[in-house]
Amino acid sequence: MIRAKIAGIEKALPPLVVTNDRLASIVETSDEWISSRTGIKQRHISSGQNTSDLCIETADKLIKKAGWDPLSVDLIIVGTLTPDYATPNVACMVQAALGCANAFCFDISAACSGFVYSLSAAEKFIRAGNVKRAIVLGGETLSKITDWNDRSTCVLFADGAGGVLLEASESGGIICEDLHADGSKGASLLAGYHKIDNPFFKEEEKRGKYIEMNGRDIFSFATRIVPGSIKKVLDDAGVGSDEIKYFVLHQANTRINDIIAKKLKISPEKFFSNIHSTGNTSGGSIPILLAEMDEKGLFSKGDKLILAGFGGGLTWATMLIEL
Repeated sequence: MIRAKIAGIEKALPPLVVTNDRLASIVETSDEWISSRTGIKQRHISSGQNTSDLCIETADKLIKKAGWDPLSVDLIIVGTLTPDYATPNVACMVQAALGCANAFCFDISAACSGFVYSLSAAEKFIRAGNVKRAIVLGGETLSKITDWNDRSTCVLFADGAGGVLLEASESGGIICEDLHADGSKGASLLAGYHKIDNPFFKEEEKRGKYIEMNGRDIFSFATRIVPGSIKKVLDDAGVGSDEIKYFVLHQANTRINDIIAKKLKISPEKFFSNIHSTGNTSGGSIPILLAEMDEKGLFSKGDKLILAGFGGGLTWATMLIEL
């Protein structure tokens, strides 16, 4: 059986680090207010880098580290809700920058679940035999759709990208998944509205490009839905939670992940976190966290991980992988 196995993990973060104290000079807030409610102490914010720049940097690191010929890449997928343009997509911009001329390319917009959705899509192409090598990225510049006068959102969101190389393998790889969406709750998290602007429509539209979020709705949704999704993947795969090395969850809020761990009766030590230093990077969150864990030497061949993304859409996605 052909599977899609991870052959490399990397990340790229903007060099500008914005602390909670620095945010307090822009909007009415404080380090204590932010950290006690979210776990965030600082975040990386673009000082000119766009989503494509961060994704290109990540993909370049991946290819060079693995020693891949760019022409051997068959597929590039980017999970993002903050592309540079409506077209070309970010994946095409990565292809052009790295010379991956044989790859077909597309983006997936599933917000904080975008990276896991992208992994799932790439895995299907590999399993079907159409693709042997793929680059899967998650990247955002959320700072460009953040209202920096809104303290309920500007303290949360940040910029960054991460990603993996996937290749066909007869062992390991993506084992089981559970992907869902509930569009009826989509208004709980809105961003990037494109208004109708033509000579035939004159009504004033009130929606804007900035992130609008009902934090209570998202908190309730994540703590209610994600534990069941993780349990389903474990049950479907016939794997016990004790066999999982780490649970790698989207970094939205430390309290959300603590509640998920408690509901699953799993030690919080298995839930690695970096939200204190990177904030919420939406589609970039999980791959950035994976790259940081890899840099720390936390992974060994054969380790089983659970990835779980959840957020705008509303969407959620859980995946069991073996390294």
